[in-house]
Amino acid sequence: MTVSIRDIARHTGLSVGTVSRALKNQEGLTEATRVRVSEAAHAMGYDFSRLKQGKIRRIVFLLHRQHAGDSAAQFFSPVLQGAESACREAGIALSLVTSAPSEPLLEQIRLHQADAIICAGYVEPDILSALRHTNKPMLLLDARQSGFDSVCPDHRLGGFLATRHLIQQGRQRIAMLSGSLAHFSIAERARGFRQALFENKMLADPQLEISIDTIHDLTAGVGNAMDVLMHLPHPPDALFCYNDITALEVLKYCHAHGIKVPAQLAVIGFDDIAPAAQAMPPLSSIGIDKQALGMAGVAFLLSHTPNVGSPERAVTERIEPVRLIVRESSCDD
Repeated sequence: MTVSIRDIARHTGLSVGTVSRALKNQEGLTEATRVRVSEAAHAMGYDFSRLKQGKIRRIVFLLHRQHAGDSAAQFFSPVLQGAESACREAGIALSLVTSAPSEPLLEQIRLHQADAIICAGYVEPDILSALRHTNKPMLLLDARQSGFDSVCPDHRLGGFLATRHLIQQGRQRIAMLSGSLAHFSIAERARGFRQALFENKMLADPQLEISIDTIHDLTAGVGNAMDVLMHLPHPPDALFCYNDITALEVLKYCHAHGIKVPAQLAVIGFDDIAPAAQAMPPLSSIGIDKQALGMAGVAFLLSHTPNVGSPERAVTERIEPVRLIVRESSCDD
């Protein structure tokens, strides 16, 4: 049976007009009323594609505050540039909004008069739950969460390609430096790392996998991790870093401690940010076309009717390609 706005109004005891305005996230209602209506609509199985959202004219590009620093900007700035380029071509306005859990995000979304939302990178589940109640077309970019459409690079394949490359170079003890596995992209890269070891009949050694604090002091976090690894009875001869920023800090550590790269320690990163090719030695990495990723996110919103976060509806998960880029840091040749 199809659920109508009138059904939701009867269920909540509100007027049809109030329910309609709440579902369309229009002005003049309290947040409590919006959430009450949205929760009832989701629970009753209302088909949000029935809402007359109109043509998308403005997209909010939502970026978590932890991605707004200089290091994360090396990745997300080109992604944002790609999204801006696609919006200009389509005659759409794009607004960048940075968020933190304590901030009134929904007020910002309404202030920017968003018709659709792109959430880039890590976003707390509580924030996604709140955004779901805007009932706007929404897409996760470089992230994945149950009930939401997403466009992501093939992180798992990237981790696999990087680790397999190190194995093919004859490396026997391959370590991994990662950030928080709460991040979808990091967890997928770690899975690719372990998959490559498994397929090559190499046992994963827990001592060789270290998660570092990437938010407060990356240099200290990498230094502490490298101290642990290089003072093991059998130190690693290769290192997969979950991103290039971490790998570049590893190269600095090796230079300061007289560790020859790649003779003693082969190093590979992920993301292929601009400084990777300029490092000494040049850093091997997994390449992601970051501008193309941003453009793909906008194209998806314009060509689909994205899920607005209902677990009951099928979602689309689009995977973008990655490629192995071999430079001197991982290869003696």
